[in-house]
Amino acid sequence: MRRAGWTGFWKSYGDAVTDGSRLILAPPDHALPVRAALSALAGGQVTAVELTRRALAAAESCRSAVNAFSVIAVEPALAAAAESGRRYRNGHQRPLEGLPVAVKDMIDTRGIETRYGSSAYLGHVPETDAGIVTALVEAGAVIIGKTTTHEFAWGVTTASPDFGDTLNPRHVGHIPGGSSGGSAAAIAYGVVTASLGTDTGGSVRIPAALCGVVGYKPSRGMLPATGIFPLARTLDHPGLIGGCIDDVVLLAGALGIKAADLDASVAPRLGIIREIPPVPLAPDVAAAFDRAVERMASAFPIDSSPAADLFDGVFAAFAGIVLAEGGMLHFGLSDDETLRTRYTPETRERLERARTVTIGDYALSRQVQRRFVERLTHAMTSVDYLVLPACPCVAPRRGEATVTISAWSGSVREALMTYTAPFNLAGFPAITIPLHGPTDDLPCALQVVARPGADGGMLSFARAVEALVGGDGALRP
Repeated sequence: MRRAGWTGFWKSYGDAVTDGSRLILAPPDHALPVRAALSALAGGQVTAVELTRRALAAAESCRSAVNAFSVIAVEPALAAAAESGRRYRNGHQRPLEGLPVAVKDMIDTRGIETRYGSSAYLGHVPETDAGIVTALVEAGAVIIGKTTTHEFAWGVTTASPDFGDTLNPRHVGHIPGGSSGGSAAAIAYGVVTASLGTDTGGSVRIPAALCGVVGYKPSRGMLPATGIFPLARTLDHPGLIGGCIDDVVLLAGALGIKAADLDASVAPRLGIIREIPPVPLAPDVAAAFDRAVERMASAFPIDSSPAADLFDGVFAAFAGIVLAEGGMLHFGLSDDETLRTRYTPETRERLERARTVTIGDYALSRQVQRRFVERLTHAMTSVDYLVLPACPCVAPRRGEATVTISAWSGSVREALMTYTAPFNLAGFPAITIPLHGPTDDLPCALQVVARPGADGGMLSFARAVEALVGGDGALRP
């Protein structure tokens, strides 16, 4: 894993160029991991202003190369960094003092334009911070800008006809995933090592998996959702993205979610889910997942796998809830003229389908949800964690509407969300860990799921798994 030396801060970040469709950074300097950056700030090896200037320059390069930033907040970031510098000099630093972070464009930031990925909100500047942003700022973090998202977070590609597509820094011919694609791409590119995202059906975990970084969706209600533009209110979760598990652990800790100490005398029991029907694993992803499970089996007991019918009807119920709740929100917010002229065709098409959803349809989806939570809760009575792939394939190519895996073919959305959406439906915490994919350019990931409220133990367990499976959160040009 390559990280920038301190001399890298005094260099020009350089421009990004491409060789065919593969991104090359020049020079390949990355932001330091959260722990190392905070240590350097506390030790005086770098100042908060210097660190922030480096991140701002990298963000500009990243915006040009892969379009991962919608707004770069130069003046607010430098002002916050100057305040952090004063706190360090006075010995009053806070847990994340002076650490540059990025924030997804779905999350309100006071004084910084927040578009929610839509031209309907161009120029919108919130007067208050979202609750999770307030917590970050009060912990001393420096917000350098807003990262791109699918319009209203309603998609998994982070493509936009209005603002341009966000590209995968691992391979610019492929999507970064979504809807927190900008946050994952910014970390994979090397701008920052910590970012806020949102996750309604995998929107943190999918782009983290496809970009080779770490995505964490806490238990429902663990982090405040105030000031976050909703997609589906009963499924939305704030989420965190980092370059490695330790980055996420430190960010979560500053937000009140502490990693728990693992009892070395009792090994956690694991339940393995290799596939979720009907979407199979691509052969290369299956091979990477099987290698990871083999390594995990050498350290942890593997219990019986959950019943094959655990996920029956779950994706359809998830999609029905999103359609109903997303439709109710937007029909209440916007008049028909705004919907017709300022929403993208993709969002308009989904809203037209939402018009046909009945209260009976919605009630049926919620009943399926309730029965799934009962089955999942029962399945986890005999295990501490479930381990499964994060996505069944590597990042699809840009512009592809369908994914074909063996004999199965379906939409990109169904392919990428089948393995993540169930845990939004249930509200269980989940975290992704990068795996070496079929090539250096296209990583994959496994996913760890815990019982609700067991986030602290899951974070510590994920750190142990990362060491076992050789996860690699660094972009290798």
